[in-house]
Amino acid sequence: MNRNVFLLAACQALLTCGNVLLVSVVALIGQQLSPEPLFTTLPVASQFTGLMLATVPASLIMQRIGRQKGFYLGGLMGVLGAILAVVALLHSAFGLFCLATFLLGVGIGFGTLYRFAVVEVCDPSAKSRAISIVMAGGVVAAVIGPQLAIYGQGWFTDKPFLGAFVGLLGLYLLALVLLSRTRLPAAASHAPAGGRPLKTILLQPACVASVVVATVAYMAMTLLMTATPLAMARCGYSFTHAAEVIQWHVLGMFLPSFITARLIERWGLKQVMLCGVFLMLGCVAVNLSGTEVWQFWLALVLLGVGWNFMFISATQMLTGCYTTAERGKTQAANEFVVFSMATLATFSSGALEASLGWQAMNWLVLPLIIWAAAVILIFANTGQAASEEMQNV
Repeated sequence: MNRNVFLLAACQALLTCGNVLLVSVVALIGQQLSPEPLFTTLPVASQFTGLMLATVPASLIMQRIGRQKGFYLGGLMGVLGAILAVVALLHSAFGLFCLATFLLGVGIGFGTLYRFAVVEVCDPSAKSRAISIVMAGGVVAAVIGPQLAIYGQGWFTDKPFLGAFVGLLGLYLLALVLLSRTRLPAAASHAPAGGRPLKTILLQPACVASVVVATVAYMAMTLLMTATPLAMARCGYSFTHAAEVIQWHVLGMFLPSFITARLIERWGLKQVMLCGVFLMLGCVAVNLSGTEVWQFWLALVLLGVGWNFMFISATQMLTGCYTTAERGKTQAANEFVVFSMATLATFSSGALEASLGWQAMNWLVLPLIIWAAAVILIFANTGQAASEEMQNV
């Protein structure tokens, strides 16, 4: 653990604050501005499309110019997106707002690599703890993000969501300041030669398990999280209720990070992944049981903790699947798969909630969770052993 780890954690916290704010308001803004109900979550989907399209270039750009310059580039894209969102809300321009969320997604796509960057600046024996510390920055986000969305409504009475994006711009500018105080390894003047073909890397049991588990965690979380504010609005609950539920969901996503590393060290990656699966099953069960505020709240807390266990375990397993020469292409492939599927989930979330209803959406999530459980049981034992062996190379 060193100064750079904690600065990266702070940058991750500010990025996640923005993400939580976006989750709280973007679908509702889409509901107000979209010409058709079918397009309600198009701004959210645009955000995830930008994220998905940025994942491969972000990894390869950072391999060439270094982590720090890459994060600067992503931060500037986020600043531009926040400015365009303010302009779009001032003029009630739905198309421009979708473009703004696309650029915000590009910035987030660069920011997802904070969790890999922290592994490169810590002691090799502290990987899981370093990842957990960076992810734990989301605890700050869980408190600040929804509150910024709520209080921002009062800043501009004629445009209730405008204040949220003014606040978002401030978060991104502060992240750039913190990033300037961070010292990350420069890009190598000569990239290491060699490395296995990408297909060979991805077909390792460790890689199969990590990619599938991370993908399912993000798809299930995105489907249900994105639709929750819409479902609560249909049930007659206020925006404040929905924002508070999202706040507790994000606390569930990141607060366990303080203990996830120790759980992995004590129980192993497979067991922690399976715990995440069972928690997600619990989320679905609670959602199917009713639509009281406490049920939305409990379900999203379970969803957040389940995501945390699955995603951190999958990230650690993936870092043992590649050598330094293979790092850029492996991370790029993983991020593309995970976030392209999350984008697909976001595109379909609003339409599914509107056409099928809240409970039907939860039934649709069940096969995804069961698939993840099957992959863990089949691949995770071999995958964990191979991952640990690779980390010693």
